[in-house]
Amino acid sequence: MAKAEASVEELVGMIERGELRLPEMQRRYVWRSTRVRDLLDSLYRGYPSGAILLWETDESVPLQQFAVSQQQNPYQSTRLLLDGQQRLTSLSAVIRGEPVSVRGRQRPIDVLFNLEHPEELAVVTEVNEEHDDDDLTSDEADSSEDELQRRFDKMTFVIATKKMEQLPQWVKVTDVFKTDEDAPFLERAGIEKVNDPRFKKYSQRLAKLRGIRKYIYRMDVLERKLSYDEVTEIFVRVNSLGAKLRSSDLALAQITAKWRNSLKVFQAFQNQSVKAGFDLDLGLFLKSLVAFATGQSRFLTVGSLKLESLQMAWKESCEGIEFAINFLKNNAGIDSPTLLSSPFMLVTLAFLGHKRDYQLSPKESERLRYWVLVANAKGRYSRGSSETILDQDLAILKQDAGANELIERLRQQVGRLDIVPQELEGRNQRSSLFKTMFLAFRNAGAKDWRSNLLIALDHSGSQHRLQFHHVFPKAVLKSSYTSREADDIANLAFIGGKTNRAISDQPPSVYFPKLIEKIGITTIESQCIPSSSELLQTESYKAFLIKRRELIAQRLNEFLGTPASPE
Repeated sequence: MAKAEASVEELVGMIERGELRLPEMQRRYVWRSTRVRDLLDSLYRGYPSGAILLWETDESVPLQQFAVSQQQNPYQSTRLLLDGQQRLTSLSAVIRGEPVSVRGRQRPIDVLFNLEHPEELAVVTEVNEEHDDDDLTSDEADSSEDELQRRFDKMTFVIATKKMEQLPQWVKVTDVFKTDEDAPFLERAGIEKVNDPRFKKYSQRLAKLRGIRKYIYRMDVLERKLSYDEVTEIFVRVNSLGAKLRSSDLALAQITAKWRNSLKVFQAFQNQSVKAGFDLDLGLFLKSLVAFATGQSRFLTVGSLKLESLQMAWKESCEGIEFAINFLKNNAGIDSPTLLSSPFMLVTLAFLGHKRDYQLSPKESERLRYWVLVANAKGRYSRGSSETILDQDLAILKQDAGANELIERLRQQVGRLDIVPQELEGRNQRSSLFKTMFLAFRNAGAKDWRSNLLIALDHSGSQHRLQFHHVFPKAVLKSSYTSREADDIANLAFIGGKTNRAISDQPPSVYFPKLIEKIGITTIESQCIPSSSELLQTESYKAFLIKRRELIAQRLNEFLGTPASPE
């Protein structure tokens, strides 16, 4: 194995000219903008950033597209990038000012650089910089704008927002890379003279930022004589030892080595699922493939599977996943993976549907719906060893068991299947019960308190996009309660963005009487919020939580229903 070095600038150029390509065994580009921000911050400070692994070959191997545009490779031989895709794709997008293609969608990576960043590194957790459009997100209305700005000012890089872009000391990283001239950025910051004390500081910082292009990566280059199968084995071993990739990513490398050009087949089905409203990680589909091929979900056996077995299992798995998605959406009312406590639910449903030849009696269908909703609420696959629990469910389904046995397994795991108020205590928006709370409220006709739109994950426009709102805003509670206590699930409601911002940090004793006068008490009670004036006082916060937990538990049990008796 040869050693080499190349600067970021040189590597980005190689990608742009098509001299550096991606083999099929690589996973897709998956980094979020915050990871790119952190990479830039590390390179800006000169921190180590790992090595790059390449393979130069004349062999015709299956390729996939980079997430950024490339020209045609002008050379007969190909340099394949085996390790470093996420870093180099990110740097290429930022330096070239190009969007990245993520699951068929073009997304810009806009990062801002703070010309006034502190000299010392400040560790700050940012709030809600970015989120998926269908996610259950919190608005920043519970924090004052001044407080948020003070937090951002301690950082060197942040994800761009329209408001931050207007501030003179924040500049777009891509704009800095596009020119070696400092004048546009200095003038925008209000520096008119060389003797301005900020002139030298800002100029030095801009030069240091551009210096990222000169950062040197060490490269390990595999020998040309190696075969594709040998390189796949090296890829799997290197990443297994370093724990850089998930087991599904390593399984993908092994599968594509046996089944050439299969990545396009997998991605086509993944895109089909996206159109059905289920944007799922490719690893979930591979786990389903393995389950159909072996009867268990772990990827350890992938290396021993024959090509014919993989292809047959994939065909059956796709039919099963289609059934699972349809059942979740239309029978259980779960129309987005955001509302699942674990995507493993799809594998179990797919396997059961396949074993039943997709013929379910009305009673079993109702029992299966009950299992889905309760297993989702109780976090069946998000407790302990999720793969072990999934394998237990697959094992009983292999023996022609069905919904009744799944329900009994769930009962053995969690005890009682109904929801009691104590289960809600101390839970926050990451809880599986929070997702079920949304389902139950939506099922009961809960609406936004301003627009009267039914709550939904797919509303268009920032003013209507669903957010979770603190009934008692954090600003009201911060003097007497911890952030954890303020984030209690019984203090959260679902409303649109504009409604949330209008309420801002008003206490409920102030804004609820106005709301009730405008929209009536029914709309408030649809989200199980007690309207007693005594409970809406800040000093009654703990009593409010206790009462609302009782109301929420009652609503959840009504939504989950009573299981039909076994056949």
